[in-house]
Amino acid sequence: MSAQAAGREEEPVGGSFADGSWEATEDAPRTVTSPESMPPERTAEAALRPRRLEEFVGQQVVRDQLSLVLDAAAARGRAPEHMLLSGPPGLGKTTLAMIIAAELSAPLRITSGPAIQHAGDLAAILSSLDEGEVLFIDEIHRLARPAEEMLYIAMEDFRVDVVVGKGVGATSIPLDLPPFTVVGATTRAGLLPAPLRDRFGFIGHLDFYGAEELREVVRRSAVRLEVELEDRAAIEIASRSRGTPRIANRLLRRVRDWAQVRGSGDLDLGAAKEALRVYEVDDRGLDRLDRAVLSALCGRFAGGPVGLSTLAVAVGEETETVETMIEPYLVREGFLLRTPRGRAAAPAAWEHLGLEPPAGAEGASPMLGRF
Repeated sequence: MSAQAAGREEEPVGGSFADGSWEATEDAPRTVTSPESMPPERTAEAALRPRRLEEFVGQQVVRDQLSLVLDAAAARGRAPEHMLLSGPPGLGKTTLAMIIAAELSAPLRITSGPAIQHAGDLAAILSSLDEGEVLFIDEIHRLARPAEEMLYIAMEDFRVDVVVGKGVGATSIPLDLPPFTVVGATTRAGLLPAPLRDRFGFIGHLDFYGAEELREVVRRSAVRLEVELEDRAAIEIASRSRGTPRIANRLLRRVRDWAQVRGSGDLDLGAAKEALRVYEVDDRGLDRLDRAVLSALCGRFAGGPVGLSTLAVAVGEETETVETMIEPYLVREGFLLRTPRGRAAAPAAWEHLGLEPPAGAEGASPMLGRF
């Protein structure tokens, strides 16, 4: 890849890349409660992003730690240490990277792990960085191994060795780099090699948001969208957002659409409930795909246990889609159990579907999954 092509990869759409958007397969279905975002949504999401650290809602521990790191670097007049942000999609990793650059008054260069396939791609990006610039690498755990090894040296010694030619005639050209800061984002911190992880001076983990924090996110977003949002409607949207700000903002936009097209234009509790009914999001934040998985598990397989691939076939989806997009939330909310013999329905799943578990159903035992 040429430097010009690398530059095109780095240029964000609407000023942002979506956290975790590379994690889903290209043909995976996107629903209104999917934590990933499609390209047309990124401009709308960018308009709702906070610009400064004090505007960022939630993640109090990470915010305090980041504030300390940035203030100390500013006091010394030097670029801060490299930073790694980990957590599920949609929690604000990309937003925090933009805030870091804004707080440092430094330019921000954005790229992603899958876009850097060769060491030469990374060398082209690194050699064009200015002093103090922030390089944001989304999905950093998906870097190609040659690029990963080059990044080790660049992060530690601020230099890269570019090999020109092949065989016995190859020569190595050392390039000195100005001090810069790498901000990496990953949805799978466990896949990062230890040598790369150790080169980050600050590692922050983002957790799911509480209902009150999401209500504040929705309220602030409504102000940016210049719409009047009733407090009860904000609570309703927040309670169905799976603890994820991206989903909360998406649901807010869908409620706004319904209110403007089919309602009176007021974003009240009735508009919120009707809009979420149209988009098949129930009071626990489950959408059509989630309920299809639970219905198949309880209806066709008597609550399980059943293998993941069999369950995916039963609902007509890819195994990866069920495993990465549907299963994590169902497990976290206590609807689904992962057992050595497969997936089983928890008592909450039977109750949510209004069904009675058959006698002897494995998921009906309240002790299952505690050991």
